[in-house]
Amino acid sequence: MEFDPVLLARIQFAFTISFHIIFPAFTIGLSAFIAVLLLAWRWTKDEKFHRLARFWTKIFAVSFAMGVVSGIVLSYQFGTNWSRFSEFSGNVIGPLIGYEVLTAFYLEATFLGILLFGWNRFPPWLITLAACLVATGTAISAFWILSANSWMQTPTGHEIRDGIAYPVDWLQIIFNPSFPYRFAHMVNAAYLTTAVVVLAVGARYLLAGRHLEESRTMLRMAVGMIAVSATLQLVIGDMHGLNTLEHQPVKVAAMEGHWHGRDPASLVLFGIPDEAARKNHLEVAIPKLGSLILTHDWNGTYLGMTDFPEDQWPPVANVFFTFRIMVGIGLLLIAVGFWGLYLWWRGRLFETRLFLRATSLMWPLGFIAILAGWFVTEQGRQPWLVYGHLRTADGISPVPGASVAGTLALFVFIYGIVFATGVYYINRLINAGPKGQATEAAAGVPNRPLSGAEEAAREALGRSPGQGPGASLTAPRR
Repeated sequence: MEFDPVLLARIQFAFTISFHIIFPAFTIGLSAFIAVLLLAWRWTKDEKFHRLARFWTKIFAVSFAMGVVSGIVLSYQFGTNWSRFSEFSGNVIGPLIGYEVLTAFYLEATFLGILLFGWNRFPPWLITLAACLVATGTAISAFWILSANSWMQTPTGHEIRDGIAYPVDWLQIIFNPSFPYRFAHMVNAAYLTTAVVVLAVGARYLLAGRHLEESRTMLRMAVGMIAVSATLQLVIGDMHGLNTLEHQPVKVAAMEGHWHGRDPASLVLFGIPDEAARKNHLEVAIPKLGSLILTHDWNGTYLGMTDFPEDQWPPVANVFFTFRIMVGIGLLLIAVGFWGLYLWWRGRLFETRLFLRATSLMWPLGFIAILAGWFVTEQGRQPWLVYGHLRTADGISPVPGASVAGTLALFVFIYGIVFATGVYYINRLINAGPKGQATEAAAGVPNRPLSGAEEAAREALGRSPGQGPGASLTAPRR
C-alpha cells in the first residue's frame, strides 16, 4: 500500500491540534470566569461566588493538564514531520513560541498551584490575585501563539536569504496584518465557549433541582456573557473577513462559494461546491448580498475562484461547509443569548423548562464552532504553510509515509484514552457540584472548610453533600 507522507503528516497535525485547541480555548475563558467570581466574592462577601470559584477551578485544573499533555506533541511534530518548515521559519516561529513559554506558561503554572492548594492556606486577596494572574497568563499565551500562526497567514517583517526566513522587524512580525483580528476573534470565541458550558451546567442543575442558588448565578452570568460576546463575535468576524479578503482573497472566495469575480457575489446560504464544474449545485443564495457584506457596495465585485491558478486553490468544499457551521452556530448563540435576556426580563429565566432543556444540551456548540473556524483558517491557507513563501508539500520531513501512518494510529489510540479519561473525570466533578460552607451547613455537616482529603473522598464517591454515591446529575433529589 502506498502512503502519501504529505497527506498523512497534515492529517496527523490536524488531529493533534484539533484535540489540543479545545482545552486552551476552554481554559482561556474559564480562568477569566473564575477571576470574575473571586472578584465578585471579595466585593459582595457572598459565599456562593466562592463556592462556584472552587468548583470551576477543579475543572480548570483538569482541562489545563489535558491541554499541556496534548500540546507537547505538537512541538515534537515540527521536528519529526515538518523539519523543512522548521528550517525555513524557525528563526521567526521559534522565538514567538519561546516567549509564550517564558511569559505565559510559567505564570499560569505558578499561580495555578496557589489556586489548587492554597484555599485554606493563603489569605483571600492572594487567592483572588492568583486567579487574575492565571487569567492574564492564558490571555498572554493566546497572544503569542496567535501571533506565530498569524505570521504564517500574513508574513511580514522578515527577509529570505538562502531559502530561510530571518527576522528584520519584530514589531511587524508580532503585529502582522491579520493578528489583531485573529487574536480578538479567538479570545472572544473562548469566552463565548466557556459561557455556553457554564449555561449548560447551570441549566442541568436547575432541571435536577440541585445547587439552586449557584445555578441561578451561573445562568444569569452566562446569559449576559453570551448575549454580549456572541453579538460582538459577529462584528469581529466581519472585520476579520474584510482583512482576509485583502490578504488572502482566494480563501474568502472558497468560504463564500464565489466562482466568478466579474459578477457581484450572492450570499450563498447553501450549496454543494463543484471544483470541476466551477459552480455550486443546489445553490440557495440571496443575490448581491455577498458583495454588499464584503465590499459595502450592492454592485461591488471581488475575486472569485476562477481568478486564481487552480494549483493555488484550497479544498473548496471543506472551507465552504466548515465556514457555514461556524457562522450557523454563532447566529444560534446570538438567538440563545437574547432569548435568555428576554426570559430574564420577564422573570421566567429559571422556570422556562424549554429554555433549560435546550441550553443544557448546548455545551459542545462553542467547541464545534472553534474547530470549524480553525479548519476554515488552516485549510483555507492551503496549499501554503507560510502564505506566499512555502508550500505545504515543500515543508515536510523526508520520512516514509508508513512511519507517519503508524504514529498517527498510535496518537489516535492514546489521545482517545486521554480524552475519555479527562471527560469522565470532569463529568464526575460536575456531578459532585459546588461545595462549600453554605452547602455543608444545609446538609447538616459542621460549618467548616473541607480539607483536601475530604474533598477528594467526596469526589471519588461521585456525590455532592446530601446525595448518595453515583447520583445522576439529571435526576431530581428526593
